[in-house]
Amino acid sequence: MNTASLRHDQQQLEVRALLQSWAEAVQAKDVARILSHYAADVVAYDAILQLQFKGLEAYGAHWQACMEMCSGPGVFAVHEPTLLVGDELALAYYLCRCGGSDDQGQEQASWMRVTQGYQRRDGHWLIVHEHFSAPFDMQSGKALFDLKP
Repeated sequence: MNTASLRHDQQQLEVRALLQSWAEAVQAKDVARILSHYAADVVAYDAILQLQFKGLEAYGAHWQACMEMCSGPGVFAVHEPTLLVGDELALAYYLCRCGGSDDQGQEQASWMRVTQGYQRRDGHWLIVHEHFSAPFDMQSGKALFDLKP
């Protein structure tokens, strides 16, 4: 195996580890740990509340609000991620089951589509772009939260 191939394999492992660490932080509802995975200048398109979030402070406030929406344990499962990794940039896309539990302990979760862009900065991979979305019905305008992979 040549040096370039070994470097690529190592970068794949690093990005996969970042994705896993981030998902564990979200599952734990640990906002500080979640935010440690993002670049300060992250731009995010979340599925709720705003069209976009620019910067770690704005996105961090959004993450905090999201975690407070569900009082019970978090639901967060990355499903079949695909990773495309280069020397300085990487991309992940996958389906994600996310949500939480309501006051009665009933699970309130749905499948979302997620794309994350990563950049290597100072030797570390960080999320520089994130996009969560849900498909919707064109006729009714309603989100289709009951779809399954």
